[in-house]
Amino acid sequence: MDNNLKSLSALGKPTALILQIGPFKITERMNVALASLATRRGQGTEFKNRAQLAGVPLPPPATSERNDPFGAFWVTPEMWFIEAPLPMFEDIAAKLKAAFGDTASITEQTDAWVRFDLSAPNPSHLLERLSNIDVDRVPDGHASRTVIDHVGCYLIRRNANEVTLYGPRSSANSLLHAITVAAESLL
Repeated sequence: MDNNLKSLSALGKPTALILQIGPFKITERMNVALASLATRRGQGTEFKNRAQLAGVPLPPPATSERNDPFGAFWVTPEMWFIEAPLPMFEDIAAKLKAAFGDTASITEQTDAWVRFDLSAPNPSHLLERLSNIDVDRVPDGHASRTVIDHVGCYLIRRNANEVTLYGPRSSANSLLHAITVAAESLL
């Protein structure tokens, strides 16, 4: 009997999806660890000190930041999602817990979300069919919650040519379908 577990993408495949539809490249990212990080009541100052020592960015509302190896985006007051390379941070929640101690509440999120990176010379043409966020009018690093085809998602504008979408893993196929239908409508 084979006792070795094999990881699957959120789409149920052994490898991540890379799909090109006209100018739009859709890349599923399986190599990113994700955890939620929230300040505990009364721990704000010590929490921020520990974040600085650990090199974990704490961006202000509606933004994201990178400080290698960590990326972070604001989720709600006093709460962020922290991204890191999966090979180095397969146990991201435990590593963050060691850095923040009792100043933070931390939960593993890696397997709860699917991440799609959308790239194109102008991804706003695609995103205006999917989301109420006008990607052309927000700055690089903008991060906010939105709805795509009735699925609650996070949208992060990385730069003028790349946007990241996080959606619930259980809705990965629905989210991908919405993205591909919108992309095909632009051909």
